[in-house]
Amino acid sequence: MVPYTEEEREQMLVFLMNEYGDSVKRMCCVYLRDLSLSEDAAQETFIKAYNHLDQLMSGEIRSEKAWLMRIAINTCKDTLRSSWMRHVDRRQVIDTLPLSCMPRHEENLALTQAVMALPQKLKDITLLYYYQDLNLRTCAQVLNISAPTATRWLQQAQKKLRQYLDAD
Repeated sequence: MVPYTEEEREQMLVFLMNEYGDSVKRMCCVYLRDLSLSEDAAQETFIKAYNHLDQLMSGEIRSEKAWLMRIAINTCKDTLRSSWMRHVDRRQVIDTLPLSCMPRHEENLALTQAVMALPQKLKDITLLYYYQDLNLRTCAQVLNISAPTATRWLQQAQKKLRQYLDAD
């Protein structure tokens, strides 16, 4: 692996933050349901990314966005598993979330609530596929599952969402 200068690494980090910062923050916000926690998680995501930039810059990683989303999801999972989070009730009604995390229309509110009610694996694939516009192969890479499994999970999520929304 070619050692990269600090200037090259910093330029790459600035590029990643400018290009994908909003997407990472939105993913963290949806995942954690808390603006300040999502900002912390997004910042932690980029710190972790910076520590492994050589892998990205050497071409070992094909998709920058998929790589960052995987780091962001794992960071959010770590946050939710932390001992502090287990002792604090951080649940919020979706209406109390900051505007940048809230859907704009009433019909989107029902859909957002339905997505957030999905089991974790189905929520993950749904957020990556629809919310981050990643293709199924990339979603599978992010979640470290096979492409057929990603397809099956997405189909299960779609079925559950239809059931939930039809009942509503």
